[in-house]
Amino acid sequence: MRKAMRGSISVRQAMATFGSALNDVLSLIVFSFLDLLDILFCFLYKILDYIMEAEWRPCYCSSSPKDMITSFGKILVSESGRSKVVTLSSSKLQLEDISDTLYCRSPLLSDVSRLTVNQLCRLKSASSHDTSTVITSRGSAVVRSSTGGSPTTTVTAAIIQTLQGKIGGHKSHLVPRWSDCHCADCNPISPDTLFVKAQGPPDGNTVEEDVLFIHGFISSSAFWTETVFPNFSSDAKSRYRMFAVDLLGFGRSPKPADSLYTLREHLEMIERSVLEPYNVKSFHIVAHSLGSLIALALAVKYPGAVKSLTLIAPPYFPVPKGEQQPTQYVLRKVAPRRIWPLIGFGASMICWYEHLSRAVCILLCKNHRFWDIAFRLITFNRVRTYLMDGFFGHHHIGSFHTLHNVICGSAGKVETYLDVVRDQLNCSVTVYHGRNDELLPIHCSYAVKSKVPRAQVKIIDRKDHVTIVVGRQKAFARELEEIWRNAKS
Repeated sequence: MRKAMRGSISVRQAMATFGSALNDVLSLIVFSFLDLLDILFCFLYKILDYIMEAEWRPCYCSSSPKDMITSFGKILVSESGRSKVVTLSSSKLQLEDISDTLYCRSPLLSDVSRLTVNQLCRLKSASSHDTSTVITSRGSAVVRSSTGGSPTTTVTAAIIQTLQGKIGGHKSHLVPRWSDCHCADCNPISPDTLFVKAQGPPDGNTVEEDVLFIHGFISSSAFWTETVFPNFSSDAKSRYRMFAVDLLGFGRSPKPADSLYTLREHLEMIERSVLEPYNVKSFHIVAHSLGSLIALALAVKYPGAVKSLTLIAPPYFPVPKGEQQPTQYVLRKVAPRRIWPLIGFGASMICWYEHLSRAVCILLCKNHRFWDIAFRLITFNRVRTYLMDGFFGHHHIGSFHTLHNVICGSAGKVETYLDVVRDQLNCSVTVYHGRNDELLPIHCSYAVKSKVPRAQVKIIDRKDHVTIVVGRQKAFARELEEIWRNAKS
């Protein structure tokens, strides 16, 4: 009996090893092909953009002429794996955190080769002790520094042109672009505030507390309003005022083409759309996936206002000590460039390939009304499509920049945020994670607890990244109500 069991275990281990090796080999072939295909699409879009708009916007694999920088002065870039654009002119300060994963995404074959020479690169010393900005032949800004042994950082013209448009010296690109959807839902009238779904007590009832719901990546406020909102008890509906937002670039919120969709911009839009107009002084936060990072940043900015913090599948990957490029480390964790599991393959496509992901957006998001009608016909209109609406309701510029500048770009900040939550916030912290989540492993949630010991981690069996809420919305609504009741005043 024991011999048979040991033999069975050995067979399973051998099969797992073979499957992993096969996945690695096939992934190398597939993603090497995609590397080449993305280059072809780069040239294709330059032609199409010029035909459709009589101009083209620089992408992150190429640059435009030098004078994009020289007319606006020096660009200051920080180290530690991310670029911080401080100012482009002396008249107006512009502070943006921009992840270097936007413009430093090496091909897979190059990555494999890099591992063999990584040690030699570390021995290389810089020739100058001063940080300086240099104009390259391709029109990008290069920042060199000898401190910390960090590699040279390049800021491409795509970032520079966007920031110039924000300052006002250059023409802003029209929205929508030819490759974006032109419908009213995707292009709201007001460009200055987010779409907010507010649900409060009936007329005459006093609001006791406020709750802010923040959705995840490629989603919308419907993730909350179609699931937990209808399932709150009458007591909760009479006490709490609830706000679910469509984040900047998603759902029915604005999708500006001249935005870099940084964490700062997302916070400012939430402040402008919810906290200020509704006079919110203290609040509970419920956030899913990407929204967890925005929730942490919001809690750190308003430490005395947050009553409870509920995070669902937070994308927190602790960066090892000594890691010189934390943003690149997180990129490889979020999108490991493997064909299996399929959800990881999809994440890798979106993260690594600027032009292929734009092609997917053209196919699906630009034509979302067609897909909605087709899905309703196939299912005889028996299946609700709010998840599809959230998935299709974005433009490529917003999703691509948000993924890199928020998820990857916050790599060097999240640990500081969690330290502040642990030491300065007095609110309860609850973390949910589906045991079958193939996109973000459950150790992301346990890593949060390692930083914030008082955090309660709840692992839900047989649930994944989406079904952690969808499908158990009644139970989750009751759990949220209990969290709010028990929250410290």
